[in-house]
Amino acid sequence: MSLVIAWINRAVWFGTVIMFGSTGEIITERSGNLNLGVPGLMFLGGFSGFAGAYYYENSTQHPSAVLSVLIALLCAFLTAMLGGLLYSILTVTLRANQNVTGLALSIFGSGVANFFGVQVLNGGTSVKASFANTVFTAKIPGLSAAGVFGDIFFSYGFMVYVAIIVALLVNHFIYHTHFGLNLRAVGENPATADAAGIDVTKYKYLATCIGAGITGLGGVYYVLDYGYGTWSTANSIEALGWLAVALVIFATWKPRNIIWGAYVFGLFYWLYNYLPNIMGFTLPNYAVQLIQTVPYVVTILVLIFISMKKKKDSQGPAALGLAYFREER
Repeated sequence: MSLVIAWINRAVWFGTVIMFGSTGEIITERSGNLNLGVPGLMFLGGFSGFAGAYYYENSTQHPSAVLSVLIALLCAFLTAMLGGLLYSILTVTLRANQNVTGLALSIFGSGVANFFGVQVLNGGTSVKASFANTVFTAKIPGLSAAGVFGDIFFSYGFMVYVAIIVALLVNHFIYHTHFGLNLRAVGENPATADAAGIDVTKYKYLATCIGAGITGLGGVYYVLDYGYGTWSTANSIEALGWLAVALVIFATWKPRNIIWGAYVFGLFYWLYNYLPNIMGFTLPNYAVQLIQTVPYVVTILVLIFISMKKKKDSQGPAALGLAYFREER
């Protein structure tokens, strides 16, 4: 039973990282912008959030838990937003190819984060923000000790619950508010939205920048909680960033599906590590590698299924990835 609980815990921690990335990407894609720079944005958010928390706790003898959290989250959100702003300028204003720009942003983000990680953080390739890690991983007092129920539902840091709340709020915004309706209109048919008086450029900029900021929170969670508060130039944020992009398709562009989908991805991803121990056998190396591809395979199958089904509410925004030229309206 303890192995099953450990497997669930690992899936939740893992799923929370990609939940932030997928939620932010859904907001972006609902505006018609396909930002493949999610891994780079998570790198930027992870490094800047870590750097803010690291310098704060090393600048005072008695760091505040509240300030540590606020500094880390604010640094991560704003830095990732700058990445989203750069993407918006290139694709919305200058109308550069969205696929190429997103991939370039991914490379740029990881390069900048790793460069400053070595140059700024005392030249080290592995530095730890111990106090911030303690704050981010703190469990809910009392509830976390409530037996198996507490182990499964309340043995996590606060960011796990923040990710769920953010996904639910984004879902409400997209489907139950006037501004969310405008955002969907921009992503489906920007020319029609423009003719109806909706400022297409403003919605694309805001959705992309805010979505990038939320994606950056996944990076800071990865470093300060999932990664034990250690910044390392050899981390695997990039792999989780691509999983976040895949999860958007798996969830059929619906934020509410992101919540359970992220945990399913986590269970599949860590299947190789826990299932053999639970069942009492050892997997060969090739089987481990095959099992780790399951989330991607499932995403491809879902994409094939929704393409064959051709149901409107299961499809992505019609104008996704297409530059809007007002003169051609």
